[in-house]
Amino acid sequence: MSELKSASDTYKGWLFKWTNYIKGYQRRWFVLSNGLLSYYRTQAEMGHTCRGTINLATANITVEDSCNFIISNGGAQTYHLKASSEVERQRWITALELAKAKAVKMQAESDDSADEEPASQTDKTEVQNTLRTLTSKVEDLSTCNDLIAKHGTALQRSLSELENLKLPPESSEKIKQVNERATLFRITSNAMINACRDFLLMAQTHSKKWQKALQHEREQRIRLEETLEQLAKQHNNLERAFRGATVLPASSALSTGSVKGSTSSRDLSDEDDENEFFDAMEDVAEFITVQADSRYHRRTGSNISGASSEGNFEDQILEEQTSSSNTSSSTSTVELANKESGSKQDRRSRIPDKPNYSLNLWSIMKNCIGKELSKIPMPVNFNEPLSMLQRLTEDLEYHELLDKASKCENALEQLCYVAAFTVSSYSTTVFRTGKPFNPLLGETFELDRMEDEGFRSICEQVSHHPPAAAHHAESKYGWTLRQEIAIASKFRGKYLSIMPLGTIHCTFHQSSNHYTWKKVTTTVHNIIVGKLWIDQSGEIDIVNKKTGDKCHLKFAPYSYFSRDVARKVTGVVMDSMGKAHFILSGTWDEKMDYSRVLHSSKGENSAEGRQKTVYETLRGKELWKRHKTPEHADTMYYFSELALTLNEPEEGVAPTDSRLRPDQRMMENGRWDDANTEKQRLEEKQRAVRRKRESDASRTSEGATHVESSYRPLWFEKREDPYTKELVHLYKGGYWEAKEKQDWHLCPDIF
Repeated sequence: MSELKSASDTYKGWLFKWTNYIKGYQRRWFVLSNGLLSYYRTQAEMGHTCRGTINLATANITVEDSCNFIISNGGAQTYHLKASSEVERQRWITALELAKAKAVKMQAESDDSADEEPASQTDKTEVQNTLRTLTSKVEDLSTCNDLIAKHGTALQRSLSELENLKLPPESSEKIKQVNERATLFRITSNAMINACRDFLLMAQTHSKKWQKALQHEREQRIRLEETLEQLAKQHNNLERAFRGATVLPASSALSTGSVKGSTSSRDLSDEDDENEFFDAMEDVAEFITVQADSRYHRRTGSNISGASSEGNFEDQILEEQTSSSNTSSSTSTVELANKESGSKQDRRSRIPDKPNYSLNLWSIMKNCIGKELSKIPMPVNFNEPLSMLQRLTEDLEYHELLDKASKCENALEQLCYVAAFTVSSYSTTVFRTGKPFNPLLGETFELDRMEDEGFRSICEQVSHHPPAAAHHAESKYGWTLRQEIAIASKFRGKYLSIMPLGTIHCTFHQSSNHYTWKKVTTTVHNIIVGKLWIDQSGEIDIVNKKTGDKCHLKFAPYSYFSRDVARKVTGVVMDSMGKAHFILSGTWDEKMDYSRVLHSSKGENSAEGRQKTVYETLRGKELWKRHKTPEHADTMYYFSELALTLNEPEEGVAPTDSRLRPDQRMMENGRWDDANTEKQRLEEKQRAVRRKRESDASRTSEGATHVESSYRPLWFEKREDPYTKELVHLYKGGYWEAKEKQDWHLCPDIF
């Protein structure tokens, strides 16, 4: 039976943690402290080797039964835990909930002050000087107290002497009144002196406590840095050992190269062992071909986990479906492609090669653990020469999927294409480890491809704190896409989590079908040492607001011990009654297939006790396939064909367009030192504008607390979304008209 120990806000004890199907639940020593839940194989490991940590500020705590509970932070980490008794489980749940509440409060306070620079030696000196000044002032107060007591006693003595003299009755009465008042003054002074003495004692006591607490925090920081550096060295040694012991075949270099750095850490930690268990717990299915009939396949499972080796759609012969709507859609699509190919403009296919600058990432990132990435001043060495607005526009790389969807007469088939478009937006991120530039407030980016590809889009940075961008795209083929995305990101030491916040809307004009969905979490692994690699994980529900149809997609987190396809995405397209009509499968970096469901039935229970669903489907057909990677992409930040053209200079764009941003242009041209200097100038200029806005707001009745709300974007306005009922920035029009007239007098000078 595990023993639970508590010391102030720290809880320690034994729990059983699920690792994998081979080992099952394993006994681990857990420590809950400062909003972080960490675990070790033994108590002796606490001084040197932490097996995993989860931040409770962003975690969900779920109770399964009398002894089991789950802690998850949205897909990147999930702990399945079991206590030895219901009482002990309740003790842990109570401690976890209290710690989570404190962590959320601390995070909010941290975010409010996150604009300030990290503590420096100057800050420490200032704290020490303040403490010395406080001590000096308290000593002055003590001296004043002594003087008051001394003069009060002398005054009382003089009044007593006057009272003993023989004076007229009137004078005696006056002296008596003064003597009474002096007595009251003496009593009051003594009370004040006692209060000051108590304050002095308390200030001295707490001053020592504060100094001790400050010193303790400094020592804790040093120990944490030493521990992380030791972990980095161990990780590096294990990675070299792994590379020496493993030889990768040439054919798998691309698919496994991005996760080499993560495999070495599996020897040290069982933190990700539960990923396999986490996958198996979701309502998704493993496809298994069990019938020889070539017309359809029978698929089964409680997990939609992608095509297995037995059900690989790439090796199957695709069959034609007899739907007339599909035929007309295919014909119109071919005509559309033929029409576009004849008018496509010539655009650049190369940018200057990325310079080989060396920089100590750890020296910068060790001061950023647990902070919001968008509020950390970073050199351009970690960037790529594109802004977040341009990265947002990259969602339209496979816009032809929406063109095809607009031709579909069947809403469920249309939903399949929308789902494929959703997945395709992640295909450009597989090797893109560079951070895009944070847009300046008021910065815009337009992409006008109406003549050759039939669409155009406009983005604007509408908020700085929190950073948020609004995007509006329209097509002559009958669809409109809009979104407002804010990025929440946290650096956790060995990985970086990026959580896009906001809803994406897509409307098809002919059918009036309106679809909404959100983005999944992006995780950048091996921040400290090893090869950086990116994973997408989480779930997406694409909902047709008109019909109630829904597509449930799952992006499975990568697990080194899993035999499934890496970067796997699976999903089910259902009508408003919950009946499955299509099964989707593939990967977010390569392709997506869909299969029509002929029949579904309940199968046997899985090992976890969940009842499987058996689907009988037609053979899979290809929905989407990633474009070929440009030549020499590895020297050009792994940009896609579209990304290479986004920063190409164009005439007639707004003066706030990202193409005109000087630090970004300098970085693209290889002048990184100049880009860093220019980046600091632009950021200081933005801060000066914000200070002026604060000063102007402070003169009004609203006060400076409404500084951010006083800013008004130029091309978007804040209104209530008719579907989500949230306040979002919607395109109000006018940009393309202003471009046609070349009337940019309303644009701010941000560069």
